[in-house]
Amino acid sequence: MIRYALLPAVLALCACTVGPDHEPPIQPLAATFAEGDAQPVGDAALQSWWRSYDDALLSELVQAGLRQNLDIRTALSRVAEAQAAARATGLPAQVSGGLTADTIRAGGEEISGTTNTSGAIFAPALMLDLFGGERRSREAALADLQAAELGVGTARLALLSALVSNYIDLRYYQNALAISRETVATRRDTLSLVQSQREAGAATALDEAQAQAALDEAQATLPGLEQGYYAATYAIATLLAQPAQGLEARLQRGAAQPRPGSSASAGVPADLLRNRPDLRAAEAELAAATARIGVSEAQLYPSLRLGGTVSTFEGVNSWSYGPQLSIPVLNQGVLRANRDAAVAQAQQAELGWRGAVLGAVEEVQAAQSDVLRDRRAVAGYRRSVASFERAVALSRTTYEGGTTTLLDYLEVQRSLAAARLTLASSVRDLAASWARLQVAAGKGWSLPPTSGG
Repeated sequence: MIRYALLPAVLALCACTVGPDHEPPIQPLAATFAEGDAQPVGDAALQSWWRSYDDALLSELVQAGLRQNLDIRTALSRVAEAQAAARATGLPAQVSGGLTADTIRAGGEEISGTTNTSGAIFAPALMLDLFGGERRSREAALADLQAAELGVGTARLALLSALVSNYIDLRYYQNALAISRETVATRRDTLSLVQSQREAGAATALDEAQAQAALDEAQATLPGLEQGYYAATYAIATLLAQPAQGLEARLQRGAAQPRPGSSASAGVPADLLRNRPDLRAAEAELAAATARIGVSEAQLYPSLRLGGTVSTFEGVNSWSYGPQLSIPVLNQGVLRANRDAAVAQAQQAELGWRGAVLGAVEEVQAAQSDVLRDRRAVAGYRRSVASFERAVALSRTTYEGGTTTLLDYLEVQRSLAAARLTLASSVRDLAASWARLQVAAGKGWSLPPTSGG
């Protein structure tokens, strides 16, 4: 009767779960970004922002990267690992035991003939989760699984950032090479003009040497630009996990530099808590750390194991069954230290989440500021190029007419070439800062790869 009288008490203990419950953390945020508007962007994770560049090859490369990138595949493998770890928690972790069977054949000088003995023992056991330690362990495992799944989104954002950035660089170097080759052709034409004038007695050897030096200077810029082009090509091939040789032929066809869409909206700071996978993963890691406080605290209290055996030996069957109570006594200091460490780890996880939120806000504001100013810079450099083109045309006319020196003409040419390269660089900066803004806002990471661009 005493055994049955203890049953309600045991059931009551099984319903107890020690340790704190996870509560979503709160980080005060401004209503808007420093230079943004107050319009939320909604579920930005579904926005294919790279399509705004209107570049079919870029879209195709993005889709290939989402399928093939090794970092994304590694993140998916971590999800499989976390799924396996979660399956090992809960009831499977509470049940143990196995079946042991043997057959022994024996003999010897003092034994007449040989003997055969056989037997089997089945020893199951169930660990009762009296204080919810195993339930907290499962909570932690499921939170770890959520963090791993969100890690795939973070890896996708990293792929988008690196791939688009390198593609923008590649197209810049192609355009810069085209500009530099035009400059080489222009200075070669100038050298021919000076040589013709020298033959006619209208130019000196110094004039010819200066024109030759300007041509040599323009030709010397080509290798550095080619180096940048090939570096970007190899980086893209690595991101796509494919040989550069097959990719290079497609990239060499050339295309205009990517130019972003007109919108620079990143929503409001609160949108980041939903759209940034790294922030959501950081909160999941906090939930896991909070659950592990309960795991360590449950180890401070007694544990109850129900076990038994069923055996058979030479046709004789027997069984046994009973509870086993374990009370931690002499290791309380170590167990409490483990609990305190778990509390400190949860505090670190919360502080890490807060820091990640503030860092995300900073990234968005910095990228938004860059976009706004890069747009103005592009417009200004376009006007500069147009002005220098007029100046070059006028300078050539006056030089041929003898009212302008060769040095003046070469200087205007040099200024035009520099302005055109600066414009190309500013277009690259604008495209890159706009891409950084989209990534910082958490856009596009939940889209699965497709067969098309």
